[in-house]
This record gives sequence, structure tokens and C-alpha cells, in this order.
Amino acid sequence: MSLFVPKFDESVVVRDAEAEIVGRDAPTTVKLLADSSATAGALSTVRVTLAEGADGAHPHLHNNSAEMFYLLDGAAEVLSGDEVLTAERGDLVVVPPGMPHAFAAAPGAAADLLIVITPGVERFEYFRHLQRIRLGEVTAESLMEVQELYDNHFLRSAAWDGRR
Repeated sequence: MSLFVPKFDESVVVRDAEAEIVGRDAPTTVKLLADSSATAGALSTVRVTLAEGADGAHPHLHNNSAEMFYLLDGAAEVLSGDEVLTAERGDLVVVPPGMPHAFAAAPGAAADLLIVITPGVERFEYFRHLQRIRLGEVTAESLMEVQELYDNHFLRSAAWDGRR
């Protein structure tokens, strides 16, 4: 097993008022906190706020990164492998590389999540791309062209389809 030790000289501080928000006024809002380039590849982190019952991410996996979901508030359904579980305020779910996962606000609930991918991948542009899809500026199919770039590989999940 190799150990990845990021090398950066200063703390990363992101002030709430200065963080870019993608999807403001949408059912899914993403606050961009720290991208891989800011942490020398250690991690990428965003805060995702989902309106009641809103979808977060469709089933996908990352080949090279683990993903952590920490529920700041509300409740979310999280696909982890073939299991769909409900996470509530204070719950933590960590999905290893290669494991299918997805998330959405639980039925009848909103959700506020802190999401961390480690090691980091440049993800801010991915979330901006999702916004361009939402606004109709690019097609949803365009996301398939950047799967490798963002290590975000979409797939089907019978377990997720059965719950959502």
C-alpha cells in the first residue's frame, strides 16, 4: 500500500461569503469549497443542499477516489454498493473507490451534505458543467464525454431505481 502525502505550505481557508455557489435557486445547490488544486491533490470538497425530495447524484463510481458524505442537516438516501440507506443529521457514509453510489434527499425531507473526495480530483468545473446542462446550454449527453476527466463513471443500479 502506498501513502499519498500532499505537499502544500499554507492552510486552505474558504470563507462562506466568498465560496462560489452553483445552482442557486435550484432544487440542488452546490457550494464549491476546495478543489484538488487548492489542496495539492489531497481532497476536493463541496457542500450540497437539496430541497425536499430533490435528486443529488445519479448512480456512478470513482475508480481512483473514495467519497465521504456527512449529513449536516436533514435526511438523504444514499446508494452504497447494492444497498440504499437513509442517512440523517450527523451520519457519515464513506464509499470506497470502485463502489457504485448515489444520493438524494429522502422523500419528504431536505438534506444538507458536506461531500469530500480523496484523493482530490478537479471537480469544480464538473459542477459548472452540470449547471450548464440544467440551463440547457449543453446536452446531458455531453457529460459522458468527460467521465474520465472527472473520474465520474455513470452506471445503472437496480437498487437505486427501485427506491427512486
